[in-house]
Amino acid sequence: MTTPAVAVPRIEIKAVAQTRTGGGRRLRTRNQVLLQLACLAIGSTVLFPIVWIVGMSLDPRNIARPDTLIPPGANLDAYARVLARPTLNPVSFFQLALNSLTVAVIISVLSVGLGVLAAYSFSRMKFRGREFMMLLVLAVLMLPAVATIGPLYISMNRIAIGDFRLGGSLLGVALAVTSTQLPFAIWNMKGYLDTIPKELEEAAVVDGAGKFQAFLHIVLPLATPVLAVTALFGFIAGWTEFLLAQVFIVGDPSQWTLAVALNALVGQYAGSTPWSTFAAFAILFALPVMVVYLLLQRWIVSGLTVGGVKG
Repeated sequence: MTTPAVAVPRIEIKAVAQTRTGGGRRLRTRNQVLLQLACLAIGSTVLFPIVWIVGMSLDPRNIARPDTLIPPGANLDAYARVLARPTLNPVSFFQLALNSLTVAVIISVLSVGLGVLAAYSFSRMKFRGREFMMLLVLAVLMLPAVATIGPLYISMNRIAIGDFRLGGSLLGVALAVTSTQLPFAIWNMKGYLDTIPKELEEAAVVDGAGKFQAFLHIVLPLATPVLAVTALFGFIAGWTEFLLAQVFIVGDPSQWTLAVALNALVGQYAGSTPWSTFAAFAILFALPVMVVYLLLQRWIVSGLTVGGVKG
Protein backbone atom coordinates (compact mmCIF):
# COMPACT_ATOMS: atom_id res chain seq x y z
CA MET A 1 0.00 0.00 0.00
CA THR A 2 1.42 3.32 -1.05
CA THR A 3 1.69 5.96 1.68
CA PRO A 4 0.21 9.25 0.51
CA ALA A 5 2.69 12.09 0.24
CA VAL A 6 2.45 14.73 2.94
CA ALA A 7 2.48 18.30 1.70
CA VAL A 8 5.19 20.24 3.52
CA PRO A 9 4.11 23.80 4.19
CA ARG A 10 6.29 26.42 2.62
CA ILE A 11 7.94 28.61 5.18
CA GLU A 12 8.72 32.15 4.15
CA ILE A 13 11.55 33.71 6.10
CA LYS A 14 11.25 37.46 6.53
CA ALA A 15 13.92 39.87 7.57
CA VAL A 16 14.01 40.43 11.30
CA ALA A 17 15.03 44.07 11.16
CA GLN A 18 12.40 46.10 9.36
CA THR A 19 11.63 49.75 9.73
CA ARG A 20 7.95 50.06 10.52
CA THR A 21 5.62 52.74 11.69
CA GLY A 22 3.61 52.54 14.87
CA GLY A 23 0.81 50.69 13.07
CA GLY A 24 3.16 47.95 11.78
CA ARG A 25 3.35 49.23 8.20
CA ARG A 26 6.82 49.18 6.69
CA LEU A 27 8.27 52.55 5.74
CA ARG A 28 9.26 53.15 2.18
CA THR A 29 12.90 53.90 1.51
CA ARG A 30 12.13 57.46 0.47
CA ASN A 31 10.11 58.14 3.63
CA GLN A 32 12.80 56.55 5.78
CA VAL A 33 15.49 58.77 4.24
CA LEU A 34 13.34 61.87 4.74
CA LEU A 35 12.69 60.91 8.36
CA GLN A 36 16.37 60.39 9.06
CA LEU A 37 17.25 63.71 7.40
CA ALA A 38 14.67 65.45 9.57
CA CYS A 39 16.16 63.85 12.69
CA LEU A 40 19.64 64.95 11.62
CA ALA A 41 18.39 68.50 11.08
CA ILE A 42 16.79 68.60 14.53
CA GLY A 43 19.92 67.13 16.14
CA SER A 44 22.14 69.68 14.38
CA THR A 45 19.89 72.52 15.54
CA VAL A 46 20.14 71.32 19.14
CA LEU A 47 23.89 70.67 19.09
CA PHE A 48 24.89 73.87 17.27
CA PRO A 49 24.62 76.20 20.33
CA ILE A 50 26.56 73.69 22.42
CA VAL A 51 29.37 73.48 19.86
CA TRP A 52 29.36 77.28 19.62
CA ILE A 53 29.75 77.87 23.37
CA VAL A 54 32.40 75.15 23.75
CA GLY A 55 34.39 76.82 20.96
CA MET A 56 34.02 80.18 22.70
CA SER A 57 35.32 78.77 25.99
CA LEU A 58 38.45 77.40 24.31
CA ASP A 59 39.17 80.46 22.17
CA PRO A 60 41.92 82.71 23.62
CA ARG A 61 40.92 85.56 21.25
CA ASN A 62 37.84 86.34 23.39
CA ILE A 63 35.47 86.76 20.44
CA ALA A 64 31.71 86.39 20.48
CA ARG A 65 31.49 84.48 17.19
CA PRO A 66 33.96 81.62 16.74
CA ASP A 67 34.89 81.19 13.09
CA THR A 68 36.20 77.61 13.33
CA LEU A 69 35.13 74.43 15.09
CA ILE A 70 38.46 74.22 16.95
CA PRO A 71 39.78 77.77 17.48
CA PRO A 72 43.50 78.46 16.93
CA GLY A 73 45.52 78.24 20.13
CA ALA A 74 42.68 76.51 21.99
CA ASN A 75 43.37 76.16 25.71
CA LEU A 76 41.65 75.79 29.08
CA ASP A 77 42.77 79.13 30.54
CA ALA A 78 39.19 80.40 30.73
CA TYR A 79 38.19 77.46 32.93
CA ALA A 80 41.13 78.15 35.24
CA ARG A 81 40.09 81.79 35.56
CA VAL A 82 36.51 80.82 36.37
CA LEU A 83 37.51 78.33 39.05
CA ALA A 84 39.90 80.83 40.65
CA ARG A 85 37.85 84.05 40.47
CA PRO A 86 34.93 84.17 38.04
CA THR A 87 33.97 87.83 38.65
CA LEU A 88 35.73 91.00 39.77
CA ASN A 89 34.50 90.37 43.31
CA PRO A 90 36.76 88.33 45.66
CA VAL A 91 34.47 85.28 45.62
CA SER A 92 35.59 81.92 44.29
CA PHE A 93 33.59 79.65 42.02
CA PHE A 94 33.27 77.05 44.76
CA GLN A 95 31.76 79.60 47.17
CA LEU A 96 29.19 80.53 44.54
CA ALA A 97 28.52 76.85 43.88
CA LEU A 98 28.02 76.26 47.61
CA ASN A 99 25.45 79.07 47.71
CA SER A 100 23.58 77.58 44.74
CA LEU A 101 23.78 74.13 46.29
CA THR A 102 22.36 75.42 49.58
CA VAL A 103 19.39 77.02 47.82
CA ALA A 104 18.81 73.95 45.64
CA VAL A 105 18.88 71.50 48.56
CA ILE A 106 16.48 73.59 50.69
CA ILE A 107 14.03 73.88 47.78
CA SER A 108 14.28 70.18 47.00
CA VAL A 109 13.67 69.10 50.61
CA LEU A 110 10.80 71.53 51.22
CA SER A 111 9.12 70.74 47.89
CA VAL A 112 9.12 67.02 48.65
CA GLY A 113 8.32 67.29 52.37
CA LEU A 114 5.46 69.78 52.14
CA GLY A 115 4.28 68.60 48.74
CA VAL A 116 3.84 64.95 49.66
CA LEU A 117 1.79 65.84 52.75
CA ALA A 118 -0.53 68.08 50.74
CA ALA A 119 -0.72 65.58 47.88
CA TYR A 120 -1.62 62.76 50.27
CA SER A 121 -4.37 64.89 51.80
CA PHE A 122 -5.87 65.67 48.40
CA SER A 123 -5.54 62.05 47.29
CA ARG A 124 -6.89 60.21 50.32
CA MET A 125 -8.94 62.58 52.47
CA LYS A 126 -12.42 63.92 51.79
CA PHE A 127 -13.10 67.35 53.27
CA ARG A 128 -15.14 70.43 52.49
CA GLY A 129 -13.60 72.69 49.87
CA ARG A 130 -11.21 70.01 48.59
CA GLU A 131 -12.01 70.54 44.90
CA PHE A 132 -11.88 74.33 45.27
CA MET A 133 -8.47 74.17 46.95
CA MET A 134 -7.16 71.91 44.21
CA LEU A 135 -8.30 74.46 41.64
CA LEU A 136 -6.53 77.19 43.60
CA VAL A 137 -3.30 75.19 43.54
CA LEU A 138 -3.72 74.72 39.80
CA ALA A 139 -4.36 78.46 39.35
CA VAL A 140 -1.12 79.29 41.17
CA LEU A 141 0.68 76.82 38.91
CA MET A 142 -0.54 78.76 35.87
CA LEU A 143 0.79 82.10 37.11
CA PRO A 144 4.05 83.28 35.51
CA ALA A 145 6.97 83.55 37.89
CA VAL A 146 7.41 87.27 37.26
CA ALA A 147 3.90 87.93 38.65
CA THR A 148 4.90 86.73 42.11
CA ILE A 149 8.12 88.72 42.50
CA GLY A 150 6.50 91.83 43.98
CA PRO A 151 4.40 90.13 46.69
CA LEU A 152 7.21 87.77 47.64
CA TYR A 153 9.78 90.57 47.86
CA ILE A 154 7.56 92.74 50.08
CA SER A 155 6.57 89.83 52.32
CA MET A 156 10.11 88.54 52.79
CA ASN A 157 11.55 91.96 53.57
CA ARG A 158 9.04 92.46 56.39
CA ILE A 159 10.51 89.47 58.24
CA ALA A 160 13.62 90.53 60.16
CA ILE A 161 15.29 89.27 63.32
CA GLY A 162 17.89 91.73 64.52
CA ASP A 163 20.29 92.36 61.63
CA PHE A 164 19.04 89.33 59.73
CA ARG A 165 16.56 90.17 57.00
CA LEU A 166 14.89 87.22 55.30
CA GLY A 167 14.41 89.09 52.03
CA GLY A 168 18.14 89.58 51.58
CA SER A 169 19.31 86.05 52.37
CA LEU A 170 19.72 82.72 50.62
CA LEU A 171 17.04 81.28 52.89
CA GLY A 172 14.58 83.91 51.65
CA VAL A 173 15.39 83.02 48.05
CA ALA A 174 14.89 79.33 48.79
CA LEU A 175 11.52 79.93 50.46
CA ALA A 176 10.36 82.15 47.60
CA VAL A 177 11.30 79.59 44.96
CA THR A 178 9.71 76.82 47.03
CA SER A 179 6.40 78.67 46.89
CA THR A 180 6.55 78.54 43.10
CA GLN A 181 7.57 74.86 43.04
CA LEU A 182 4.97 73.52 45.47
CA PRO A 183 1.99 73.62 43.06
CA PHE A 184 3.83 71.41 40.56
CA ALA A 185 5.03 69.10 43.33
CA ILE A 186 1.53 68.72 44.78
CA TRP A 187 -0.17 67.97 41.48
CA ASN A 188 2.53 65.61 40.26
CA MET A 189 2.64 63.59 43.48
CA LYS A 190 -1.14 63.64 43.89
CA GLY A 191 -1.54 61.95 40.51
CA TYR A 192 0.98 59.29 41.47
CA LEU A 193 -0.57 58.64 44.89
CA ASP A 194 -3.94 58.11 43.22
CA THR A 195 -2.48 55.05 41.48
CA ILE A 196 -1.49 53.37 44.79
CA PRO A 197 -4.34 51.07 45.91
CA LYS A 198 -6.05 52.20 49.08
CA GLU A 199 -6.51 48.56 50.07
CA LEU A 200 -2.84 48.39 51.06
CA GLU A 201 -3.33 51.08 53.69
CA GLU A 202 -6.60 49.54 54.85
CA ALA A 203 -4.85 46.19 55.33
CA ALA A 204 -2.14 47.90 57.38
CA VAL A 205 -4.77 49.61 59.54
CA VAL A 206 -6.52 46.27 60.10
CA ASP A 207 -3.19 44.83 61.27
CA GLY A 208 -2.94 47.55 63.92
CA ALA A 209 -1.04 50.34 62.16
CA GLY A 210 -2.15 53.93 62.51
CA LYS A 211 -2.86 56.32 59.64
CA PHE A 212 0.53 57.95 59.89
CA GLN A 213 2.30 54.59 60.14
CA ALA A 214 0.51 53.37 57.03
CA PHE A 215 1.52 56.55 55.22
CA LEU A 216 5.11 56.28 56.41
CA HIS A 217 5.70 52.57 55.86
CA ILE A 218 3.33 51.77 52.98
CA VAL A 219 2.73 54.85 50.84
CA LEU A 220 6.11 56.55 50.94
CA PRO A 221 8.15 53.48 49.88
CA LEU A 222 5.78 52.90 46.95
CA ALA A 223 5.96 56.57 45.99
CA THR A 224 9.76 56.64 45.83
CA PRO A 225 9.93 57.26 42.02
CA VAL A 226 7.74 60.36 42.11
CA LEU A 227 9.52 61.61 45.24
CA ALA A 228 12.84 61.33 43.41
CA VAL A 229 11.47 63.14 40.36
CA THR A 230 10.01 65.95 42.45
CA ALA A 231 13.23 66.32 44.41
CA LEU A 232 15.27 66.45 41.21
CA PHE A 233 13.06 69.11 39.64
CA GLY A 234 13.21 71.15 42.83
CA PHE A 235 16.99 70.85 42.82
CA ILE A 236 17.20 71.97 39.19
CA ALA A 237 14.90 74.93 39.89
CA GLY A 238 17.07 76.04 42.79
CA TRP A 239 20.37 75.49 41.00
CA THR A 240 19.33 77.51 37.94
CA GLU A 241 17.27 80.19 39.72
CA PHE A 242 18.22 83.71 38.64
CA LEU A 243 15.27 86.11 38.73
CA LEU A 244 14.38 85.90 42.43
CA ALA A 245 18.03 85.62 43.46
CA GLN A 246 18.87 88.74 41.46
CA VAL A 247 16.05 90.71 43.10
CA PHE A 248 16.51 89.47 46.66
CA ILE A 249 20.30 89.39 46.98
CA VAL A 250 21.86 92.76 46.18
CA GLY A 251 25.03 94.38 47.43
CA ASP A 252 26.59 91.26 48.99
CA PRO A 253 28.62 89.24 46.45
CA SER A 254 29.40 86.59 49.07
CA GLN A 255 25.75 85.47 48.88
CA TRP A 256 25.52 85.45 45.10
CA THR A 257 24.52 82.27 43.37
CA LEU A 258 26.13 80.96 40.20
CA ALA A 259 23.32 82.37 38.04
CA VAL A 260 23.72 85.86 39.51
CA ALA A 261 27.51 85.76 39.11
CA LEU A 262 27.17 84.58 35.52
CA ASN A 263 24.92 87.52 34.74
CA ALA A 264 27.47 89.88 36.33
CA LEU A 265 29.96 88.93 33.61
CA VAL A 266 27.78 90.52 30.93
CA GLY A 267 29.13 93.97 30.13
CA GLN A 268 27.25 97.04 29.00
CA TYR A 269 28.38 96.41 25.44
CA ALA A 270 29.15 93.20 23.59
CA GLY A 271 32.83 94.13 23.30
CA SER A 272 33.19 94.55 27.06
CA THR A 273 32.00 91.03 27.87
CA PRO A 274 34.76 88.42 28.48
CA TRP A 275 33.20 85.85 26.18
CA SER A 276 35.71 83.07 26.82
CA THR A 277 35.23 83.35 30.57
CA PHE A 278 31.48 83.69 30.15
CA ALA A 279 31.28 80.53 28.01
CA ALA A 280 33.48 78.51 30.39
CA PHE A 281 31.39 79.67 33.35
CA ALA A 282 28.16 78.70 31.56
CA ILE A 283 29.47 75.21 30.80
CA LEU A 284 30.65 74.61 34.37
CA PHE A 285 27.33 75.96 35.63
CA ALA A 286 25.24 73.62 33.46
CA LEU A 287 27.44 70.53 33.68
CA PRO A 288 26.20 69.15 37.06
CA VAL A 289 22.55 69.42 36.06
CA MET A 290 23.22 67.85 32.67
CA VAL A 291 25.02 64.89 34.21
CA VAL A 292 22.35 64.27 36.84
CA TYR A 293 19.56 64.55 34.28
CA LEU A 294 21.23 62.10 31.90
CA LEU A 295 21.79 59.59 34.69
CA LEU A 296 18.21 59.80 35.96
CA GLN A 297 16.42 60.38 32.65
CA ARG A 298 14.63 57.02 32.71
CA TRP A 299 13.19 57.60 36.18
CA ILE A 300 12.24 61.18 35.32
CA VAL A 301 10.21 60.14 32.28
CA SER A 302 8.51 57.23 34.05
CA GLY A 303 7.74 59.25 37.17
CA LEU A 304 6.26 62.16 35.22
CA THR A 305 4.24 59.81 33.01
CA VAL A 306 2.62 58.00 35.92
CA GLY A 307 2.13 61.11 38.03
CA GLY A 308 0.87 63.37 35.27
CA VAL A 309 -1.15 61.06 33.03
CA LYS A 310 -2.68 58.45 35.29
CA GLY A 311 -3.65 61.08 37.87
